[in-house]
Amino acid sequence: MLKAGIVLVDPANAAVLRVIALQYNPETLTRSLQVQGVGADSGPHVDQLRLKGVAIETFKFDAEIDAADVLSDPGGNPTTVSNGIAPQLASLEMLIYPTTQQLAAADANARNGVLEIAPMDAPLALFVWSSNRIVPVRVTEFSITEEMFDSALNPIRAKVSLGLRVLSIDDLPYASSGGSIYLAYQQQKERLAQKAVGGSLAKLGITGIP
Repeated sequence: MLKAGIVLVDPANAAVLRVIALQYNPETLTRSLQVQGVGADSGPHVDQLRLKGVAIETFKFDAEIDAADVLSDPGGNPTTVSNGIAPQLASLEMLIYPTTQQLAAADANARNGVLEIAPMDAPLALFVWSSNRIVPVRVTEFSITEEMFDSALNPIRAKVSLGLRVLSIDDLPYASSGGSIYLAYQQQKERLAQKAVGGSLAKLGITGIP
């Protein structure tokens, strides 16, 4: 069975840095789309049909992580036996943390009197839900519910709730690797839309447009 997951890539060249595969595919995936229209309700009539950009899309899902199968196997992974699912949780948590090396460099710059410090760069995260849905994202919501523990209080079962915002060409340079990945994602939507079976006016109970 194919797994959903998150791939971290170098934003400059899309080289793969890390792959995080979810243990179980979420049972539901909630998608929300916010229209980026030009005109507000009281705006000029001509603006009501204009779009100033692509829709703002977000994903929300719950990922289940469980060490029961590994712990019940006498030859199970020794890392899981010693740490439970803490490594898997940490790999997801690091999506929203700068590295300690970056923190040390920022502190050194501050100590050296650098007044303006650029924000710390992070890898580009790609949400992968099959080969037809690969999209650059930013984590916007993150919570962990640890549900069971071993005798050393290592978590052995947990639910991770993630909220992701799709990064479009409004957020990424058009010609960048991230921008190209987003465009491929939208082009896939366009191809799917063309395959949808069209309706007819008769099915709507009308013979024409007034």
